Amino acid sequence: MIFLELFYTFFVIGLFGFGGGYGMLSLIQTQTVSIHHWLTTAEFTNIVAISQMTPGPIGINSATYCGYAAVHNAGYGEAMAVLGSATATFALVLPSFVLMVLISKMFMRYMNTPAVQSIFLGLRPTVVGLLAAAALMLMNRENFGSMYDSPWQFFISIALFVSTFVGTYYIKINPIKMICYAAFAGLVLLY
Repeated sequence: MIFLELFYTFFVIGLFGFGGGYGMLSLIQTQTVSIHHWLTTAEFTNIVAISQMTPGPIGINSATYCGYAAVHNAGYGEAMAVLGSATATFALVLPSFVLMVLISKMFMRYMNTPAVQSIFLGLRPTVVGLLAAAALMLMNRENFGSMYDSPWQFFISIALFVSTFVGTYYIKINPIKMICYAAFAGLVLLY
């Protein structure tokens, strides 16, 4: 049953996940953490970090890991968890593949028309909103700690967040390097 749920869930995410992988993150988190409870927020955050560091699109990498973790957390063995990875990944990619095959000729013909351009003008801020929602959903007690319960973790987490933002956005440090720096800082300061 979990395989059908995985397929349906990731197929719908793939169908409505405009904006690429980062735009899908809030959809993936909502489905896997909040609705189906396949993962915890901490597991999802780890998935995002690992997916960012590994080669390939973050949405596909996230689906692969989510499928594995969901099946494994449901009590199945390694082989079935790998099948869960394949199921989630295939389901995520299938709608895009089918739609692109069906509409690529039409899209190439009409992409410069005012109607199609207007559609894309409407989608662009929506994608930014999805990215912002994904970021805000990850800003929680589980990822940052609490100022009252664990002030050291809270302030270190805020410092790492600000450092990563400034480092990648303003200084233009490679995001993978920033993740490695933050992992090392977390090991030194929070272990």
